[in-house]
Amino acid sequence: MPFRWSVAATGPALVVVGYLMFTQIRGVDPSDIEDGPPALLTIDLTPLTYDITVGIGAGFVSWVLIRVLKRKWSEIHWLMWVPAIAFVVYFANAWILTIVH
Repeated sequence: MPFRWSVAATGPALVVVGYLMFTQIRGVDPSDIEDGPPALLTIDLTPLTYDITVGIGAGFVSWVLIRVLKRKWSEIHWLMWVPAIAFVVYFANAWILTIVH
């Protein structure tokens, strides 16, 4: 099997990105119900699903959902709604396609 440069180049880059993301953990208060669970979902689901999209999407959706459930509408910037709704569509894509077809 031939050597693939793309694999060799992306491995170290992903390690550096993971390290930089890990250094931001200290800024998250795990006892805060509004920020802790979205951070935990992002941290856990990214490696468990082998998909960074799933991890980040779960973080966005859960962050907005928690604030909606706590009736803190004013804390949700409109720019948070856009990716949260897009990720809901992304996660429900297979279900939506079964309804449409």
